[in-house]
Order: sequence, then C-alpha cells, then structure tokens
Amino acid sequence: MAVTQQAYQLVIDGRQVSSASGQTAVLTNPATGEAAAVVSVAGEEDVDRAVHSARSAFEEGVWPRMPASERGRALMRIAGLLRDRAESLARLEVLSSGKPIKDARAEVLAAAECFEYYAGAATKWFGETIPVTDRGLDFTLREPIGVVGLIVPWNFPLMIASWKVAPALAVGNTAVLKPASATPLTALALGAIALEADLPAGVVNVIAGPGATAGMALVRHPHVGKIAFTGETKTGIEIMKAAADTMTRVSLELGGKSPNVIFADADLSRAIPAAVSAVFSNAGQDCCARSRVYIERSIYDRAVAALVGETERLRTGDPLEEDTQIGSLISFSHRDRVRGYIQVGIQEGASVLCGGAPPKDPALARGAYLLPAVLGSVQNAMRVVQEEIFGPVACAIPFSDEAEVLRMVNDSPYGLSASIWTRDISRALRMAQAIKSGVVSINSNHSVHQEAPFGGVKMSGFGRELGMHALELYTDVKNVFISGA
Repeated sequence: MAVTQQAYQLVIDGRQVSSASGQTAVLTNPATGEAAAVVSVAGEEDVDRAVHSARSAFEEGVWPRMPASERGRALMRIAGLLRDRAESLARLEVLSSGKPIKDARAEVLAAAECFEYYAGAATKWFGETIPVTDRGLDFTLREPIGVVGLIVPWNFPLMIASWKVAPALAVGNTAVLKPASATPLTALALGAIALEADLPAGVVNVIAGPGATAGMALVRHPHVGKIAFTGETKTGIEIMKAAADTMTRVSLELGGKSPNVIFADADLSRAIPAAVSAVFSNAGQDCCARSRVYIERSIYDRAVAALVGETERLRTGDPLEEDTQIGSLISFSHRDRVRGYIQVGIQEGASVLCGGAPPKDPALARGAYLLPAVLGSVQNAMRVVQEEIFGPVACAIPFSDEAEVLRMVNDSPYGLSASIWTRDISRALRMAQAIKSGVVSINSNHSVHQEAPFGGVKMSGFGRELGMHALELYTDVKNVFISGA
C-alpha cells in the first residue's frame, strides 16, 4: 500500500492540527512490511497545549457542569458514529496492527457498546446520604477529577481507548488520550469523531507520540489529575514513579501470564477449542492470554494431542481475508522477541509440539507472521512459563491434583485472568477463591464483560475498568455535612 499523502493529525482544542515541530512518522503495515500512513508526532509542547486545552474546557467550559443526561446523549452520538463507520475503522485497525478483519470489526463494535453503556451510566452515578452521630444531614458528592491522561496500548487500540475515554467523559472529566506509537490511527479517528459529535473543544484531545517523550510529558504534567495506563508492567512501574512527584493518581492494567486449568472431568469438546482461542486470539498479543495450560495428568496426553490438532487447524493469513484467524504480530522485532523465547524454552528442555516458525506460504513472507506454537515437556519454573511472551506460544503443563496445580498457578508474579474447567462446582468455587487473580472464569475463556469489573492484582496492576466500577477511577468523593443544631 502506498504511503498516505496527507498525514494523520493530532486533535487538540477542537481542531485537527500538525505537531508544533512538524515532525511526522511513517507507520508500517506489519502484515506486508510496507509503509501504511504518515502520522504527526507530538512533542512536549503539543502535550502542554493539549493539557491546557483540556484544563480550560474543564475549568471554564460547560462539559463538567452539563446535566449528566446531556453528556450521555453526547456519548451516544459518538457510539452511533462508531457503528456507522465500523468497516472503515476496522480497516484502519488492520492497517496498523495486522489483526484479522473479523476481530477488528468486533473490537470497533465493542467500543461503540462501551460508549453506549456509559451514556446510560452517566445519570446513574451519584452520592449517598449517611446517618451520622451529630444532628444534621451528611451526604457525599461524586465529582470529576479534572484533566485525565489516558495511555493505551497497541494490541486493542480503539477498544481499550473506549474503556478509558467513555467513563472519564461520562462523569464530567476532560481527557488527553495518547495511543501507542505503532497504532494511533483509530484513536486519532476517535478524536475527530468526538468533534463531529459536537463535544466542546478541549473535552477530547488526542496526541500521538512515543511513550518515553509524549507519554512521560503527560504523566509529569502538573495539571493532569489522573493517569490511566494499560501496557506492560515495566512501563507501569515507571509511570508510578513519575506520577509520585506531582501526587497524580494512577490506575494500571499491566501484564499477565494467565493460567488455564483443565481437570480430568472437564468437557474437552468445549475446553480444548476454548483453550486454543484463549491463548492464540490476536496472535497471543493479549495480557489475558491463557498461555499457561495446566492439564490433569490422567488426561494430559489426550488433551495435548487435541490441543495441538486444534492449533494446527488455525488459519494464519492475510488479515483482510474473512477466514483468517491469526494475523501478523505487531512488528518484525516483536516476532524476533517471541521466537527468542521459544529458543529459550528449547534450551531449558521444552519441546516444540507445533508451530513456532514463520509460515511457508510465500505470500506471507513480507509480514511479521508466526505460526502458533504449543510447547511440551515444560516445568513451571521455566522462563517460558514465568515471563510474559506476548505472542502465540502456549505451554502445556501436567498436574496431579488440586493442591499441586494451585501452587503452580499462584507461583507467578502476575494475576490478571484465569480459567478453570471442571464439572465439579465445589472444586471450581474453591479454586476461584484461592487463585490470586483479578478475573476468574469457570468453564469459559472470557475475561472481559462490558458490565463487569476488569483488572489485575500483583504485577498485573490495580484499579478496575468496565462496569460501574470504572466510574470510581474518574471521580472524587466529597463529604458534605449540614448541621441541624
């Protein structure tokens, strides 16, 4: 594909603008290796402009003082435009990420659903009255924080942006959104859609630029009241350190190394296809990926054979083709990193049961493709089990009983998602309570539900997105007492 002649611009103060420096970057389509688009690159001056605009919109504008029902209608207008443009937005997502078009469409529609949900939630978030010992009336107010900085990753660019933008706006904040450098196109499109939906200037600003410069300038800005970050754990730690200087609050949804526990009494006709989907969707580039597959020893050989067979049937191919299930990885360098982990696993004694190499199809040779891999002969202490690979690699690990698998599951620095497959409901509940994870699914591989809280523990971060819980991230609680004396 030829490079787009007109650069994708930043969205600042109600206008689409070039960066102050005029700097641009060429995006590469990871599925073809070709130049895909030109994007303005924000620097510190652009971040300051965006924050100043958001601050003016909050302190002097109508948005935080607008009736909640009116803000809800504005979010519904955004949702409608997302639905109207689902196909073009999905193709933008494919262009920069290499994910299959069917997945990209589903993510755009999920983003629309998110805005619809918080459009309705805007009028349903309120304080409480509290009986206190003193004579009088005590009540709380839920107030917006102010300017919020929203930093989103490259694996689900538009969908995760919606998880942050929609609840932040619903309760009256103004926002500066910073997408990942590799996948800024749909976030910039979302900024333009917000303008088209008649949101006041400065309510939504979108700046594209490197995390080390634009991202950290946003984190350190003294007029940003809250940072919501989704990304890898090391960056999250750096953000916490930087935010401490200005006492900026943070919420972090970070890495994961999620377990999938399959007991001998599980329905393998459901558990195996779900296990494959749970780790290989989005080419394994998912912090919820159930890449640690624990299988009870009595069914291990049979289950692993089925797991390998199901994996080998996945179709890796051109992401714009409707029957493609596995697209490219985000970049060639990331593919090299994933392949390096497979080699580490082999050196540690693991065996590659399938996949782990680029496809032989010459039509895919220019892209960052990698066939999904299943590793056997794996021990729980191996690096491939303990470290987040963030690629299409599953580790099949046998266990003897509930106590042993629970020890192995919790022997991880991460705690984001987990699945348990069993027909024994008592065991399922015991395991769900004992596993150290923010999300646990029983006989399911689904981690995310728009209506329910999502987030992690341990090195997977803190704070809960989605559902009504997300609104807690973007509001302050003020207590008011009126004396009756």
